Order: sequence, then C-alpha cells, then structure tokens
Amino acid sequence: MRAWFWTLLLAVVAVAVAVVLRAHPGNVLLLVWPYRVELSLTLAVLLLVALFVAIYVGLRLLAWLLAIPERMRAWRGRRAQARDHELLERGWIGLLEGRYAHAEKDLAKLLDQAKGRNRRVLAALSAARAAQGLGEFVRRDVMLDRAREAAGSDPGLIEAVATVTADLLLEQGLPERALDVLAPLQDGGARHLHTLRLLLRAERALGHHDRVFTLARALSRRGAMARDEAMRIIGVSGAARLRAAADGDTWRAIWKDLKAEERLLPDIALAGAAAFEAAGEADEAARILEAAIAHGFDARLLAAYSRCDAAQVPRRLERAEKWLQQRPANADVLSALGMLCLTGQLWGQAERYLRRAVERRADARTHALLGSLYDRLDRQNDAVRHWRLATAAGIALPVLAADDALPAADTRADPSRVDPESGFLSDAAEAPAPASAYIHEAVPVEAPVADYVLDPHARGRTDPRSDEPAPSSPSPVPPPAEAPVDVEDYFDSAPIPVAGLGDEQPEPATPSRRDNGVADLPSRSGGSGDQGKS
Repeated sequence: MRAWFWTLLLAVVAVAVAVVLRAHPGNVLLLVWPYRVELSLTLAVLLLVALFVAIYVGLRLLAWLLAIPERMRAWRGRRAQARDHELLERGWIGLLEGRYAHAEKDLAKLLDQAKGRNRRVLAALSAARAAQGLGEFVRRDVMLDRAREAAGSDPGLIEAVATVTADLLLEQGLPERALDVLAPLQDGGARHLHTLRLLLRAERALGHHDRVFTLARALSRRGAMARDEAMRIIGVSGAARLRAAADGDTWRAIWKDLKAEERLLPDIALAGAAAFEAAGEADEAARILEAAIAHGFDARLLAAYSRCDAAQVPRRLERAEKWLQQRPANADVLSALGMLCLTGQLWGQAERYLRRAVERRADARTHALLGSLYDRLDRQNDAVRHWRLATAAGIALPVLAADDALPAADTRADPSRVDPESGFLSDAAEAPAPASAYIHEAVPVEAPVADYVLDPHARGRTDPRSDEPAPSSPSPVPPPAEAPVDVEDYFDSAPIPVAGLGDEQPEPATPSRRDNGVADLPSRSGGSGDQGKS
C-alpha cells in the first residue's frame, strides 16, 4: 500500500513540474570563466535531477562497500546460531525420545562450540540430564560443574542450575545433597513454585514432617498442587507430628494449630483421638472420631471408634446404630457394632451383628471377634472354628479338614526280624513273608522268583534256563551276631537288594554284611535252598 502511495505521489509531482516548465519557458546561463554555458530551463532541471540521482547512488554504493566486513561477521554469526539451534533441537528431541547417548553427544558438541552464556548453560544442563538417563553420574556431575562455571554471577542462571541439580539428585535418591543445593535459594528468599515442589520432595524423603506440613500448606494455598494430594500429604505429616509429640504436652499446641478441615482428615483424626485417649479424655476422642466419620466414612475410623472402655459403650453404641440406619448393609458398621456389644458384654446383640457382618464380608477380624465371643460363651467348637477361619482369611490359606490317622507300617520286610540262615521270620507265630518281598523291584516281572539264587555263600548261580547243574556249595558258615536295629531302618520300606542276579558264574564269594548289620539272606527256592537249610 505504501509503495502505491509513493508511486502515485511521484507521478503527480512529475506532471506538475512538466506543466510548470512548459508554462514558463526560459534559459539558464552559466558563466564559468572562461566559459559561458546557456541551457534551457527544462534541460537544467533534468540535469540537476540526474546529478542528484548519481550522487545518491554513488554514496549508497560506497556505504555498501564499506559495510562488507560487518555483513560478513553478521552472516557468520547467523550461520553459527543456526548450527547451534539445530544441535539443540536434535539433542532435545533425542532427550525426549529417550535416546540419551545421541542426545548427550549433540549437547556436548553444542557446549563446546556455543558462544552465548545462556546457550552454554542450557546445553550443559541438558547433557547432564542425558547422562543421568544413561546412569553415568560422574559425567553428569562434570556437566553440572561446567553449567555452574558458565552461569557466572547471573542469578537467574544460578537458580536454574540449582533446581536442575536438585531434581537430578532427587531422582537418584539423594535428598540430603538436594537440600544442600537448594539451601542457598531458600535462604535467599526464592519462593518459586518449582523450588517449593523440590523442597517438598526432599523433605518427604527425609521424613521431616514439620517442613512437609508447612510446604504442603503453602503449595495448596497457592494452587500449585492438587487439593486431594495436598490434603493427603497434610494428613500424613500432621498425624506423624502428633504421634511424635504424644509423649509430652506439645501435641496440644500442634492440635490447636490445625485448621478445622485438617482435623477431619482420617490420619489426623486417628492420631488426635489416640492422643486424647491416652490423656484420659475419652469423650473428646469420641467427638473427634464422630466428626471425622460424619465428614468422610472410613473403615479405620470405625474400627478406632469401636475400641473403647465399657463406660463409653452406651454412647458409642447409640451413635453407631444411627450410622447403621444410614448404611444397613455396611460390613464395617456391623463389625464395629459387634465389637462394641462384645465390650459391653451384650452377647446376643454381638452375635447378631457379627454374624450379619460375616454374611456380607468374611474377613479375619470379624471371625476373630466371633471366636472370642463363643469362647466367652463356652462354645469351644464354634470358637475354634471361627479362629481357624480367621487364620485362613488372614494368611489366605484354605480351611484344613480333620486329620486322619496314618496307616500302619508294613513290617513284613523288616530286616531285623528275619533269620539270616533260613530266610524266614524269626517269630514263629508270624507267617513267612513272600519271596517277592526280598527281591529288588528291578527284577523283571515275568521271571519266576524261584529262578534266582539268593544265597551269597553259593559258588555259582543256577539259571533255570540252563541244563547245567549247580555246583556244590561249601559248608554253611555260622551267621554273625545280629546288630542293633536303628529306628530309621525299621521304617525303611525299601526292598532288600537281590544278591547275584545274572547268567554269569562269578568267583566264590564270602559272607558279607549289609549296612544294617544283617547278613545277606540265603534263598529258599531252587537247588541251593537245601544247602541253606543244611
């Protein structure tokens, strides 16, 4: 629009000059000794205009030539800035994508070649975060030190370095060092929201409940934290403060410092009620719990409300029955009523409430209360049953059935009761065990028992599938004395290993003793059985 305006204005001026010159013809005489120049007025004006244009163009060309070095420096600066921006963008994209190695490489290169202070601090802090993502804490500390050097005395950059350092230390799990880094900012009066959040994280990790309570209140007041989260932190820290001061009287000052809405939080209400209960003010403890339950129904508050002395039972029972009218199917209210009746020795009502609670939710606490009730009523079977159910519900075990008696042990293959010479049981009244009891389970099933010689004193073995007679055996060797029997051997039901299975004819063997002190048993079958009886 401006270009059209100036073009139109120039055309109007040109037309006006042409009209004026045509209406006023004349000559222009120039006397330059020894010359005399005479020109028309129109030509003189045109020459003046051309001279002005030439001088203007010459001066502009001269200025452009003189500004070449400056333009070159500016061009180099713009090119370097573009390279820095490219590295910074690439490094931050890699950092956000989780490619920490590539991000650290680009940001370290930017830190080495960047000239501006802000850009150097930004590159160093970003490289430190990338090194933290790789778990390289030494390289992270080096980058943080370089960021502090680049920040110099600029307060804004110093605070930026401190907050990033504290955030990285908290992520690493070093809240003490994070507090040391944030201490100068806190002493200097810095009250930025991010700094307060970092302080809250560090104080919570260290368990400084007083500081946590104060910081959570400040962040909630300034709207820098969600209300639910802030109230949860305030409740936990406030309850911890009350419990820590319960030994003396300082808890009363802490309780008075709490706001009305903070006293209704479940954790603070439980801690305050416990403090008043310990101080002998049961009525005040009951009022605290009643107000908290009316504000927000909580099972922990009901359980604490049901734990009281017998003198408090009538009042609390009346209030709990009103809650039952509002929530007739709530198992927590029914369990609390059952416990109050149990404390007040109202056995019938206690059983009715507890059984209704068990029907809606069979938890360990209700079963345990029923067990205690039936124990007071001398109903031992019901008490034991509910105590078992409480144990099973508490540790997630099934209800065990009644134990059955163990079957009698099989003593037919007991080595201590076998005659080593004859192979029969030493007790005459006892029937002899079958031969299969003395044969190892590795013996093939299809082979007859009588086909194998069990006498270790025999020179050879008789194979029923062979026509060769068995060699004669030497005189019988008197059996060794019987060794004492161990209880472990008595209950060992493993069969006795078979001596000398196979078709080969081994060398003569001497009597050997087993580990239990009983000699190998002679066979009762085949031709060698007669030799064992001789």
